[in-house]
Amino acid sequence: MPDRAAPRASTRLRSLLARDDRVLAVLGTPNAFHAQIMEAAGCEAAFVGTGITGGNYTAFPDTGVLSAAECVQFGGYIARAVSFPVILDGDTGHGGAPAVRRLVHDCIRAGLAGIRIDDQPIEAKRATQTPGIEVVAREAAVDRYRAAVSARDEHDPDFVLMAQCYARDATNGGMHAPVERLNAYWTLGGVDWVQFESPHSVDEVRQVRAAVTGTLSVMQGKLPKPLTLAEHWALGLRIAWYTFLPDQVLKATSWNFLRDFKSRDIDAWTAFQAAHAGNPYLRS
Repeated sequence: MPDRAAPRASTRLRSLLARDDRVLAVLGTPNAFHAQIMEAAGCEAAFVGTGITGGNYTAFPDTGVLSAAECVQFGGYIARAVSFPVILDGDTGHGGAPAVRRLVHDCIRAGLAGIRIDDQPIEAKRATQTPGIEVVAREAAVDRYRAAVSARDEHDPDFVLMAQCYARDATNGGMHAPVERLNAYWTLGGVDWVQFESPHSVDEVRQVRAAVTGTLSVMQGKLPKPLTLAEHWALGLRIAWYTFLPDQVLKATSWNFLRDFKSRDIDAWTAFQAAHAGNPYLRS
């Protein structure tokens, strides 16, 4: 049975976002069991992505083809499997204002702590860092976020709403667009947290951080490597978006082992056991 005295996941997430003594690393969770491994290893917050998590469940591309109900279902499994707060990838909101409202309500009921909604058009959703990305008109994006805020306030005012801005590389965007949009999403849309999707340089991160007053995170975008936690801190960022880490480690490790198994038969397993002696998730 859930501990009714414990604060909601959304309240815990807000507490983490309010911290100013360290950087919060948000990791992506491939599935519910791996979320429990992440919790045992000290993870504080996680993201359920339509590409990372949804792709693992379905092998579908991250182009908006997963339904809202599917995303909430596997996101809820993960949120209920761990005690740390979990954020769902809401893509474009999966429809107009009524769909956004329902999505937020369903996320709250499922035990999720927050949702990320982006500013791409519903009918032309593309995966992050792929060519041809577009963004909807700024006013349409703000309306999308206002619908989410209204729905949030009806059920759980602590539920965290995050706006992802794709304007930097959008065919109808450019470097001038993210600052204007991120501030609009924060001040006019009423979201709690904004994310700059595609910085091209650390200097661009500095420019956006200086111009955006609210809670801000950045993806790797076109930076040559992810920022370290220390670099986040120096840039005035208190959230590190490392959602790719567990998924890529899981896939790369599986690939290496299976290639070795094809070459060396069960000796590959014996060698793997020896190399990971003492690992609590490895049975003899």
